[in-house]
Amino acid sequence: MASAIQELRVESSIPLSLMGLPFAIGFYFAFRVFIILFSVTVFGMSPQVGSGINLVLNLLLLIVAMFCCVGAAERPLSHVTQLPSVRWAFLFLGFAGCSLMWSSTASMTAAIAFWCGMAADVAMVVLILRAGPVDDVAESLMKGYVCGACAVAIMAWLLPAQSDLRLGNEELLGPNQIGYLCAFAFFFAQYLTMRGKKGTWAVAAALLAITLLRSLSKTSIVAFVLSESFLLLLDRSMSRKTKITLVIASVIVLVVFWGLLASYYEIYSDSGSQIETLTGRLGIWAYMLAESLQKPWIGHGFHSVWKVIPPFGADQFEARHAHDEVLQQFYAYGVIGVCLFVGIYGSFFRQIRRLVRGPSKTFFLAFLLFVLIRGVTDTEPFDLSLPLWAIVLISMLIARTGTRGNSDSEIVIRL
Repeated sequence: MASAIQELRVESSIPLSLMGLPFAIGFYFAFRVFIILFSVTVFGMSPQVGSGINLVLNLLLLIVAMFCCVGAAERPLSHVTQLPSVRWAFLFLGFAGCSLMWSSTASMTAAIAFWCGMAADVAMVVLILRAGPVDDVAESLMKGYVCGACAVAIMAWLLPAQSDLRLGNEELLGPNQIGYLCAFAFFFAQYLTMRGKKGTWAVAAALLAITLLRSLSKTSIVAFVLSESFLLLLDRSMSRKTKITLVIASVIVLVVFWGLLASYYEIYSDSGSQIETLTGRLGIWAYMLAESLQKPWIGHGFHSVWKVIPPFGADQFEARHAHDEVLQQFYAYGVIGVCLFVGIYGSFFRQIRRLVRGPSKTFFLAFLLFVLIRGVTDTEPFDLSLPLWAIVLISMLIARTGTRGNSDSEIVIRL
């Protein structure tokens, strides 16, 4: 009992300067997908200037985090890096930086800037996790991320629909970006609800889920449905009544949007050979695999797809990545990249598996399943589908969960 009281006293001593910082970081992580579109449509800037603004905001936020966290360290850096998945993430980040020396990029300046932005994301999360209680920091960042994603979702609804009825902007904000952001934030909102924190996140979760469906991002929707089905089947802490209510609500939403889905399918099926080629992905995969085999060991380097790979198809589609996470790592970093991919997700899975059976273990497994399924036909230009900053954050959160008791119920009783 004395140790528990002492722990609570330590966790309540978070500095005032850190109270809103994780929230701001999380909000930025989510909202930044909209910054380029906002700068172009509202201020008439070029997309390149919008990207520059995004990177400047990233580095400014890192400087703020460094300033606020000076001298505020509840745990040493070694406490963060002792986790295998975090070490793998750092190794991936370091190798990506080294690959700049041989990268076949169209702009080395842009490549260095994008790598610095990815490194800044990881550095910010490490700083705030060292400076404050893991639970408070993680949940504050998640709240900010959910709010930022909700802001993007609302903006997406206000934008004119694309020619194929999907949300977003055909040049600056694709529906796949919106869909994945909403699904990712939904899991954060789900975690906050599961932890029983003050305030309700049900409205935010509903907005994100409906926006995900409205985005018509096929990969994210399929990954989301499969992972959430896994969660509903295995989560024994959720009552049968709650599960039935969620299923009925999902069916009602599907019926409401059935007309839109039917219209989109008609457009999709009439657009050349999209059904046969998975929206052109087969052609992209074949080309990327052939190019990867030209440099199979260390790959083509960081930021070596955009403006380097020739456009595809009659509409001259310019790919930003390989549309498959394993193939993307193989193309960018060769066999070493594939080993890093296996090391990161393998260590992350082993960390989750070591948790005792309970809602937290089921949730994190479903989250990982969602990321892996999505990675089959889509990924990110630079980062992993599960961003490096999220790997650090969730790994620390899982480690924290594993040290507080033998089950989720014990954690609640102790607190």
